[in-house]
Amino acid sequence: MRAWTRRDFLLTIAAVRAADAGSSLWERLSVITDEVATSPAEAISFARQYGLRWVELRGVPGSNRMYYALPLEELQQTARELEDHGLRVSFLNTDLLKGWLPGTTALRPEWQRPADEQRFARRFDDLERALEAAHALRVDKIRVFTFRRTAEPEAVLPRVAEILDELAEQAAKARVRLLVENEGSCNVATCRELARLMSLVRSPWIGINWDPFNGRAYGERPWPDGYALLPKNRIGNVQMKGRSILPGPEQLDWPAIFRRLLQDGYTGCFGLETHTREDRIGNSHRSMQILQAWIRES
Repeated sequence: MRAWTRRDFLLTIAAVRAADAGSSLWERLSVITDEVATSPAEAISFARQYGLRWVELRGVPGSNRMYYALPLEELQQTARELEDHGLRVSFLNTDLLKGWLPGTTALRPEWQRPADEQRFARRFDDLERALEAAHALRVDKIRVFTFRRTAEPEAVLPRVAEILDELAEQAAKARVRLLVENEGSCNVATCRELARLMSLVRSPWIGINWDPFNGRAYGERPWPDGYALLPKNRIGNVQMKGRSILPGPEQLDWPAIFRRLLQDGYTGCFGLETHTREDRIGNSHRSMQILQAWIRES
């Protein structure tokens, strides 16, 4: 088999984007594989059971390895296996910039680990590894964070924006977007903080991985209030927690969110990150069945 070239990557991404423009909502659903299965084969079976076209990759199901850190040969094999089953990678989740930022004081002492100083120092090398993984997996969007949360995250955001812009120069050369996730343990947890950060970054290669559920711990009403704050053209991926889909007090109005995002021109995927404390795989199936019903009725 011939080597996968940069030109091949760009042509594939262009074809994917063209296909996405006219795809139905169900054809844009995705799942984080290590949330729905305990092995890569089971994850493929899950996706095929529900007729999905996409999967998100984070950790290798059933292991403690991150996909972006795998050897190139394993990544190429993963891409072949997914394509053999009619699947593509919609998003590559990494843990880049999830450690403590040297020079700040983390909100929790256990977050301020000395090892994070070395991790920060090698951020460009870690990003290069993630970019190479993205090319091997034929995906043009990867997840990044905003460092461990401080007591005054607003004061840290200008520095975070500078770091992201530096990394974006490297990502732009690889034609891969860096999507910032709002995450409760990081300096950007809410939609308001996401919007503020996006106003500070300069690079168009930096966007948003929006998880509406993650800001609730800070008293945010993510829909519709939080969403109204976001720059819509920056949203490159959306993730859905199982608790925001399953019946209960934490359920969000996803049919309304879907409609509004599509009206606002969103062209990315919607990835299920079940993330329940108990019966994660069972709740993954239940979440998909609820999503099926909502989309069928919409």
